[in-house]
Amino acid sequence: MNTVEKLNKKDIEKLFYGLCVAMAEMKNSHEAAELLRDLLSYSEVKMVAKRLKIAELVLIGKTYEEIREILKVGYGKIARVHEWLNLSGEGYRRAIKRLKEKSREEKDPKPEAYSWGAIKRKYPMYYWPGLLIEDLIKNANAKQRKRIESVISQLDKAKEKTALHKRIERLMTKRR
Repeated sequence: MNTVEKLNKKDIEKLFYGLCVAMAEMKNSHEAAELLRDLLSYSEVKMVAKRLKIAELVLIGKTYEEIREILKVGYGKIARVHEWLNLSGEGYRRAIKRLKEKSREEKDPKPEAYSWGAIKRKYPMYYWPGLLIEDLIKNANAKQRKRIESVISQLDKAKEKTALHKRIERLMTKRR
């Protein structure tokens, strides 16, 4: 007969600590999500996520009935989370506070996220012709510059100048 011994409290605490360290060592929320997806079943993820949302809704003053309607959970689950918040719940509170801060940051992105450099980094394949031309002009020798200028003079004959053409002209005048 094969018997499986149960882990004692000390061993469980070590395992829990290892899980906490593993979570803390994740570089970003994407990595943490991957780890949780690997560790937990779908129903476990749903259960944990609902507990966190219940805590958030309790803390902002929602009634049990409102929470039950929003999350489709029973009163018993809401009461257990509420009781845990009353007994301690610092982990819940800290997580909810950080989620709110993160949500605010995402709603109010930093201005550099819309800078020309950031856009070019985000969509490099779209902007590579312009980047290539800029680099060519900046590093062109006298013979190459003459050739570029002849191409520009042909482009000047066009009725409407593109944004790229205008940028090339600006770059060329800066180099003179």
